Amino acid sequence: MKKSIYGLTLEQLTAFLVDNGQKKFRAAQVWDWLYKKRVINFADMTNINKECLQLLDENFAIQTLEESVKQVSDDGTIKFLFKMQDGNLIETVLMKFPYGQSVCVTTQVGCNIGCSFCASGLLRKNRDLEAGEIVGQIMKVQEHLDNLGGGERVSHIVVMGIGEPFDNYTNLMNFLRVVNDQNGLSIGARHITVSTSGLTPKIREFAEENIQINLAVSLHAPNNELRSQIMKINKAFPIEKLMDAIDYYLEAKNRRITFEYILLDDVNDHVTEAEQLAKLLHNKRHLSYVNLIPYNPVDEHGQYKRSKPEAIKAFYETLKKRGINCGVRLEHGTDIDAACGQLRSKQIKKEKVKAN
Repeated sequence: MKKSIYGLTLEQLTAFLVDNGQKKFRAAQVWDWLYKKRVINFADMTNINKECLQLLDENFAIQTLEESVKQVSDDGTIKFLFKMQDGNLIETVLMKFPYGQSVCVTTQVGCNIGCSFCASGLLRKNRDLEAGEIVGQIMKVQEHLDNLGGGERVSHIVVMGIGEPFDNYTNLMNFLRVVNDQNGLSIGARHITVSTSGLTPKIREFAEENIQINLAVSLHAPNNELRSQIMKINKAFPIEKLMDAIDYYLEAKNRRITFEYILLDDVNDHVTEAEQLAKLLHNKRHLSYVNLIPYNPVDEHGQYKRSKPEAIKAFYETLKKRGINCGVRLEHGTDIDAACGQLRSKQIKKEKVKAN
């Protein structure tokens, strides 16, 4: 199987072409065809010489994803299930906001983090996605927008789909550099957010990167006992280590960080937890934002339910009173398989039933 050319940064593509006897300027031409004209066949690159096209075709594919399922929500959210060359399935979500078109991408096939409430971890990690397969998700969604004919483009990216992005760090960084490149898709760094469940060494490494991408941390509990119950990663990287890494990041970047907090009925949604969270974030509240997320129920995790509206309101108000910037996330796609990993899990079950 050929790798997707989308996995190469402009610098990597330039090096490949020069190493193979092509002129340096060819890389910019190819890049323009890929990301501005958005062709999906090398043969359509009409100003590229035959030898260069042959070289590219022998070594790379362009798009390596195939649309398998598309679910459209009443609110306009679209969940795509893509099949990769090896037959694995991944999810990508397009969400429409007043400020633009935002895409949530997947970085791994399955997930090993094992959060007890999450549909992504229902199926263990099979493999990491290559950078080209992550970029390919953006390009497939952009193709969908292009086909609508309205001239809209992907303007925002959240790396919050299936998998732990920092567990696929090298491919993640190549992806970010490709989509952020001003000569290509030119999606602004401030319009891109990467979410982590708390791999502290990678948070520190990310702090050193020369790129202004936003960081979100899936916290979901304000103390070690509760966080370890619902997120087993906390046993390896407890809250003290996580907060040290976040302090390092804030010192290096001086950029606001978002804390994701899924509200689970009668588990982590009491005023007590809100007060503990406010205390935990007190010394970094000027650079913190808490995103309170109503839980999307998952059949396989029936022990968890969405918090009651009055509990959500009390939690929010407690944080606000204690000076913590926060908000309750607007919901998208609740009438389709909204929870991350849910559609993929259901489709794999269907295919197993068919096979039997």
